[in-house]
Amino acid sequence: MKQLPVIAPSILSADFARLGEDVSAALQAGAGMVHVDVMDNHYVPNLTFGPLVCNALRQYGVTAPLDVHLMIEPVDALIPAFAEAGASLISFHPEASKHPDRTLQLIRSLGCEAGLAFNPGMPIEMLDYLIDKVDLILVMSVNPGFSGQSFIPSALQKLSDIRRRIDASGRSIRLEIDGGVTPKNIGSISAAGADTFVVGSAFFNTPNYVETVQNLLRGIGDSASPSC
Repeated sequence: MKQLPVIAPSILSADFARLGEDVSAALQAGAGMVHVDVMDNHYVPNLTFGPLVCNALRQYGVTAPLDVHLMIEPVDALIPAFAEAGASLISFHPEASKHPDRTLQLIRSLGCEAGLAFNPGMPIEMLDYLIDKVDLILVMSVNPGFSGQSFIPSALQKLSDIRRRIDASGRSIRLEIDGGVTPKNIGSISAAGADTFVVGSAFFNTPNYVETVQNLLRGIGDSASPSC
């Protein structure tokens, strides 16, 4: 069963000169969690930030869930640092771990929820063996590495396939989409099965965050709520 929709602004597109203020404004506008894209210039061709940014947001007073997406390889060595820095949920790409099952167990052992992320060209069959250990499944609707890319339509079929697996499992697993999400396409994305929506440039590049959240939720449906 789908959970209540959550808008998760990606700080990759936020104003880093005033990050705490910008993130707080997004949350006050109705966003439900904060998406933190971590890139290592190895797994993906870009370099972003590390655990210190999560810690800085916590020190600033951000109490909302920090949804940390690790686009790094290998992953296990840095997971404890992000958990200690205040991550609420940590997702990783299974091909970046020699033992995805063990990595999921590591994340949970540190008190965080665990997620698996799938690139556009990555098959999802391994979920048949790992779905009992995940709290979130992240579908990338762009190739990871940079913000501002266009949505890849084939992600809709992948969402539908994963939604069927989640429903069959009977577990409360969030289905997250990341990449090219806008008020114009969020309705079809929601209809395909997503309930958690990462929005980067289409959020932070707008002049009115309250209006942006309302437009996104309106695109999902009148019954949508920003609650996490």
